[in-house]
Amino acid sequence: MPRMNTATLDAVPPPANPVPLKQDAAVIGLVGLAHGTSHFSHLLLAPLFPIFMRDFGLSYSDVGLLMSIFFVISGSGQAMSGFVVDRIGARPVLFAAIGCFLLASLAASMATGYAGLVMVAVLAGLGNAPFHPADFTILNQRVSAPRLGYAFSAHGLTGNLGWALAPAFLVGITALADWRTAYHAAALLYVAVLSLLFWQREKLRTEVHVRHADAPKGSDLAFMKLPVVWWCFAFFLLSTMTLAVVQSYAPSILKQLHGVSVEAATLTVSAYMLCGAVGMFVGGFVAATSKHSDRVVAWAMTAGALLLLVCATGWLSGTGTMVVLAATGFAVGVGGPSRDMMIKKATPKGATGRVYGTVYSGLDVGFAVSPMVFGVFMDRGWYALTLAGAALVLLVSVYAAIGVGRRTTSR
Repeated sequence: MPRMNTATLDAVPPPANPVPLKQDAAVIGLVGLAHGTSHFSHLLLAPLFPIFMRDFGLSYSDVGLLMSIFFVISGSGQAMSGFVVDRIGARPVLFAAIGCFLLASLAASMATGYAGLVMVAVLAGLGNAPFHPADFTILNQRVSAPRLGYAFSAHGLTGNLGWALAPAFLVGITALADWRTAYHAAALLYVAVLSLLFWQREKLRTEVHVRHADAPKGSDLAFMKLPVVWWCFAFFLLSTMTLAVVQSYAPSILKQLHGVSVEAATLTVSAYMLCGAVGMFVGGFVAATSKHSDRVVAWAMTAGALLLLVCATGWLSGTGTMVVLAATGFAVGVGGPSRDMMIKKATPKGATGRVYGTVYSGLDVGFAVSPMVFGVFMDRGWYALTLAGAALVLLVSVYAAIGVGRRTTSR
C-alpha cells in the first residue's frame, strides 16, 4: 500500500464553510419568524385607525400619538435591553418580548376607548424593545460568517413580511367578523410562534458577556464614545421617519388624493412591504458580495426618495401612485441587508447587544417623531406635502449613511 503524503494532506485547505447549511438555516428561520412577529406588532393598531377614529371619535393626531407612545417606549427600552441581552443572553429576553405582544393583543380585544388603545401601545412597545439586540446577537453568534449577509437579508425580509401580513390579517378578519375577533386571532398567532421557539430553544442559546472585576469603571459604555455609532443612530432615525409615514398615513393619503378605497389603500401598504421583502432578498446577494455597504445603502435610499417624490407630485393616477409606492418598498428593501452589514462593521467586539440596541433605538425614535410631525400635516390637509416631506427626510438619511461609511473605514 503506498505511503500517504502527509505534506500534501497538510496543504489541503479546510472547507470554505465547515458549518452545515441546515444548522445555519434553522437559526436564521427561527430568528426570522420571531422578527416577523415584531414587525407585525408595529402595525397592531395602525391598520384599524380609521375604525378607531370612527368608533371612538379620534383625530389623526390622536392615533398618531398612539404610535409615538409605542415607539418612545420601544426606543428607550431598546437602548437599555442591549445591556440585558449581553448579560443574561438573548433567548429569555426574546421569549418575554413575545409574551408582551400576546398581552397587547388581548388588551386590544377588550379596548373600550382611547385609554385601552394606549395600554395596547405600551405593552406592544415593551415587547418590541429588545428585539433587535436579541435578534442580532443570536445571528452574529450562531450563524457562520460567510452566511451572515444572507442571514441579515432573511431577517429583514421576514420583518417586511410581518409588516405586510398585519394589515391584511387585521383588516381581513375585521371585514369577515369584527376587530375584536381580529385581535383574538392575533393572540393565537403569538401563542403558536412562542410555542415553536420554545420547542427549538436550544438553537437560540447565546453566550453572555462576562464583565471582569478588574474592568475599568464605565467600560460597558465605552462604545458610546464612538462617533460612528451616532451616525448609525442618525441614519436609522431619518430613514424610519419616512417608513412611518407610509405605514401610518399612506391609506388616508391615497384616499384623499385619489379617492382610493380604504381596502385598496391598505393593501397598497401590504404591497409596499412585500416589495420591500423582495428587495431584501435581492439585497442579501448584494450585501454578501459588496465591500461598500454604505454606498449600496445610499443608492437604495436615493432611489426610494425619488420614487416617493413622484408620488407626491400627483401626476399619476390612483393606480399609478399605488404601483410606484409599492416600487419604493423594493428600492429601500435592497439596501436593508447592506445597512445591517454597515452596522456590524461599526460594532466593537463583545458589544453587539449594546450597539444594536442603541443604534436601532434610532428606528424607534424615528417612528415616534414622525407621526407627531406629519400628523399635523395630515390634520391640515397637506397630503401631498406629507409624502414630499417623507421623501426629503429619506434623502437626508443618505448623508448619514455616507458618514457611517467614512468613519467605519477610518477606524
